[in-house]
Amino acid sequence: MMPKKNVVVIGAGFAGLSTATHLAHNGYQVTLLEKNDTPGGRARKFEAEGFVFDMGPSWYWMPDVFDNYFGHFGKKPSDYYNLLRLDPSYTVVFGENKFIPIPADLQKFRGLLESMEPGVGPKFDEFMDQAAYKYKVGIQDLVYRPSRSLFEFTSPGLLVDIIRMDVFQSMAKHVRKFFKNEEIIRLMEFPVIFLGETAENIPALYSLMNYADIKLGTWYPMGGMHEIIKGMVTLAEEKGVKIHLGADVSHINVKNGIATDVVLKSGEKFDADVVVAGADYHHVDSKLLAPEFRNYDEKYWDKRVMAPSSLLFYLGIDKKLDNLTHHMLFFDEQMGPHADAIYTNPRWPERPLFYLSAASKTDPSVAPEGKENLVILIPLAPDLNDEEDIREKYFNIVMDRLEKLTGQEIRSHIVYKRSYAHSDFKKDYNAFKGNAYGLANTLFQTAILKPSLKNKKVRNLYYTGQLTVPGPGVPPTLISGHVVSKEVMKENKL
Repeated sequence: MMPKKNVVVIGAGFAGLSTATHLAHNGYQVTLLEKNDTPGGRARKFEAEGFVFDMGPSWYWMPDVFDNYFGHFGKKPSDYYNLLRLDPSYTVVFGENKFIPIPADLQKFRGLLESMEPGVGPKFDEFMDQAAYKYKVGIQDLVYRPSRSLFEFTSPGLLVDIIRMDVFQSMAKHVRKFFKNEEIIRLMEFPVIFLGETAENIPALYSLMNYADIKLGTWYPMGGMHEIIKGMVTLAEEKGVKIHLGADVSHINVKNGIATDVVLKSGEKFDADVVVAGADYHHVDSKLLAPEFRNYDEKYWDKRVMAPSSLLFYLGIDKKLDNLTHHMLFFDEQMGPHADAIYTNPRWPERPLFYLSAASKTDPSVAPEGKENLVILIPLAPDLNDEEDIREKYFNIVMDRLEKLTGQEIRSHIVYKRSYAHSDFKKDYNAFKGNAYGLANTLFQTAILKPSLKNKKVRNLYYTGQLTVPGPGVPPTLISGHVVSKEVMKENKL
């Protein structure tokens, strides 16, 4: 019997775990190296004074992607965690006494839009029909293509699909073809926040996100988003993946164009027939490889349009709070077509939008009885200085608004507080420019125009995760691991 091929995967986030599990399931010997002391990458959790905080992703969208992921291994999400559909899906705050809960039911949502813009129902139906078509083609087909060649997209049928999906029109123009009311426009443009650019610069293809939002719904895994990671780790280990935590990689040795081993800062070495980098692409390319083996130079990276970074506050509150739902978007000072540009401009914004997660409104396990668990996120441009004084300034800006809008004192009831921003993303994840979400999904950073999932100079080195195909977000990174694993299997047969 031939010995199994050794695959070393760097990084135990969603993409790394996905890659490792797919390859182990197909007979490869897989070692997964994680820099931090807990798995999950940006989806790690931490506990403090009885509060349990998800550090990163908090939205569970596209449940079919998770179903498909676990289904590859004969499993279901319910084998590992319990899902609850949220209703309201989230609440949008446009100002004092203007809280709009978004109903989970599609017809109730349609009725909400009719109340805001009478007669808009048929236009909404047309908009959603197009969004459903884009979701079907985009999420069930295009995102599973490795995007290594233009020829992957040149079949006549697919070219027709691509043209029909409005890839050359902006999301902003597309939405305004259907809706006039400025608040409805904001509701429809909101999902592109997850794609890292303004609606003016995101292709209308991504109205597929509206289908994910409105039709497929917003869900929550009881116990927190880290329950997904916990389930993925259990499944990976069931398949034989060996996970090493606190394994900070120093460099990848390359000989004659082949990666031979991965070396930790401790000096420990892992021999490899294949290496898959699920860590930050720029870090791997520029820090772990000798210059002659890098895919891209610094000029290339500096020209990339990055998705936002974030300033996060994790708060434990010693009482129950009023007028909050699980997810809340505060657009009270950010109306108008160019509002979201604040997080792509290379400066701190004067009037930030912000997002609040109050998971304890749904899940009593994440806070002590009678208390609340809050996470506040301010999207910001990458590569900003984030010293403690400016973090505190922005904390008070958003807390002033939050207390005023919800009509209650909160700051005096904070019993736990932690902030997290650019420098933390760099320290914990080696994140390029301190980014939180990866590359923005602009037209010129889509599919074959993203950093390649395969190194051009090292025959057995691959990349997965938010800086390569298909892009940022939890479902795309799950898919990224599957896509890369198929390329590894195709080119490195057992």
